[in-house]
Amino acid sequence: MNKVYGCFPGGRHKALTLSYDDGKQQDRRLLSIFNQHGIKATFHINSGLYEDPRRIQPEEFPALYAGHEVACHTVTHPTIARCPLPEVAREVLDDRQALERVMGYPVRGLSYPNGSLSEEIKRLLPACGIRYSRVVGSSDSFALPTDAYAWQATCHHNHRLLELGEEFLGLHKQQYLYLMYVWGHSYEFDDKNNWDVMERFCAMMGGQEDIWYCTNIEYWDCMDAYSRLQFAEDNSFVFNPNAADCWIRVNDGAPQCIPGGALVRL
Repeated sequence: MNKVYGCFPGGRHKALTLSYDDGKQQDRRLLSIFNQHGIKATFHINSGLYEDPRRIQPEEFPALYAGHEVACHTVTHPTIARCPLPEVAREVLDDRQALERVMGYPVRGLSYPNGSLSEEIKRLLPACGIRYSRVVGSSDSFALPTDAYAWQATCHHNHRLLELGEEFLGLHKQQYLYLMYVWGHSYEFDDKNNWDVMERFCAMMGGQEDIWYCTNIEYWDCMDAYSRLQFAEDNSFVFNPNAADCWIRVNDGAPQCIPGGALVRL
């Protein structure tokens, strides 16, 4: 029987994603750094706080955040674990609607404002069209998430970023999948006067052949697509019902692309 391992796109075994909240003006400099090094990120935005001049205006979003993901952070940034569930639903749905009108694509991600969540909120989010939501804190881990609605990043950018980045680059065992996830707020770089940390990190991490650079939703779409692959009982063939291609490794051989809609003998 064939031994099959799922892979990230291109047959890679490592993925890097980042997440930044609030849509402040410092996103401009951060995006410039990311784009220079081919790094991709998700930006979680409150659609009801644009009157604050420190925040980027929505008409700039499509061009500024092109190639990245815009996702929810609720309309007004309340501490939602203290709010009635209908209010939470409205905060999320109204934020989705406003951001979708600007971006022109389904907005399916969330980060919890103030890191506030509850089990009831987690159960609510799928019915609001949300596929994942990020919590606060650092796991110091490259393990894949097991709860999409309590997704903890590897680290905040002020927590062991370069050290963990070097450790991530050294991971070579391809029987595992690894994910490095960095989060924060772009204005914190001004507050700490440490833009050089992110510049060094992106210069170190960019252009690596064994890393897939993805947004938060691209990670989940990839994993969801792999979960829908239909394998024969003995793994002798596989059907990919997705529109997107999927990647696998068979019997420790070279990575193999399974095209969308194709039946492939293994």
